[in-house]
Amino acid sequence: MKTFLLFLFVSLSLWSCKNETKKNTVLPKTQSTTVPLSYAEGFAITKYGNHSVLEIKSPWPTAKNSFNYVLISKEEAAKTTFLKDQYDGIIITPIKNVVVTSTTHIPALELLNVEETLIGFPGTDYISSKKTRARIAANKVRELGKTEGLNTEVVLDINPDVVVAFGVDGKNKSLETIKKANIPVIYNGDWVEKSPLGKAEWIKFFGVLYNKERQADSIFNRIETDYNAAKKLALNTSKQPSVLSGALHKDTWYLPNGQSTEAQFLKDANTNYLWSETRGTGSLSLNFEVVYDTAKNADIWLSPSYYTSKEALEKANAHYSNFDAFKNNKIYTFANTTGKTGGVTYYELGTARPDLVLKDIIKICHPGVLPNYTPYFFKLLK
Repeated sequence: MKTFLLFLFVSLSLWSCKNETKKNTVLPKTQSTTVPLSYAEGFAITKYGNHSVLEIKSPWPTAKNSFNYVLISKEEAAKTTFLKDQYDGIIITPIKNVVVTSTTHIPALELLNVEETLIGFPGTDYISSKKTRARIAANKVRELGKTEGLNTEVVLDINPDVVVAFGVDGKNKSLETIKKANIPVIYNGDWVEKSPLGKAEWIKFFGVLYNKERQADSIFNRIETDYNAAKKLALNTSKQPSVLSGALHKDTWYLPNGQSTEAQFLKDANTNYLWSETRGTGSLSLNFEVVYDTAKNADIWLSPSYYTSKEALEKANAHYSNFDAFKNNKIYTFANTTGKTGGVTYYELGTARPDLVLKDIIKICHPGVLPNYTPYFFKLLK
């Protein structure tokens, strides 16, 4: 009888290792090592003897609590007793299949060569990557509806090892349903980071889930090196072209605040962003007259909202044509660089590849600095 009970206990422990939310192992006290991160502030990885702990510090801007997950191999998990309410999930690594909920997650999977593990996504038309679009066309990636209201029936049917979520405030009923089905939900807060390289460093978040930490480190180091090399070249130029950004939405002109990642790109590209001295990381909300008085003579106009042509821009508001950048044909947008189904490539790849974004801006603002480079995202507004 004792032998049977021991067998039953071990079997139940193995079964519960299937990533049961809010349960964690009683893990031996061992020395810990924190994985060094150079820029990212929203997550941390701590390694112990037979497992790691992934802490999500900033899943969304107003989050008051962090989330902690144990990452452990199947073999090690089988040796451990689980207790309730210590962690937010137990993840068996490497994960074999995944649901992600933001297009910014797609490049990390592809850079790590694990894109074949993606089995579900909300709003597949927004994905622009040719590689992942081919998998969608082959019905290997299920459509899950909308991020704010995932089709939980489909998610439960495909039963992913992990759902990598995108959260604005943590209030999402569909995610709660998924958690109750013992499918771990991890919030990815790459978008909350304060610097372009901080956002890109979240590839290490995916690296630890797939036991590809070294590969993730190598990829990020290459991106960091390329970014800083381009930045150094730009800072050696003597002229700083003045830059305007954004456009009106109804009666309000939205443009990057001076401490935003968009403003950081403009600073690192050695430009004179006309609102660089403002404080805050979000968007500025100004009226047309204020913007016009400040930027009517700006050399370059970047990212004029969703407008895809000068004709559309002028049709929306005839006063746009009074800006020097409009008259001199110096307006550049990423809105025309899209995937087959209309997904904007910048919104997908820009977070993972800030080196390309910076090079685009440098090429536009200092054409002679990168003579052989062709902009990847930004194109002249025709």
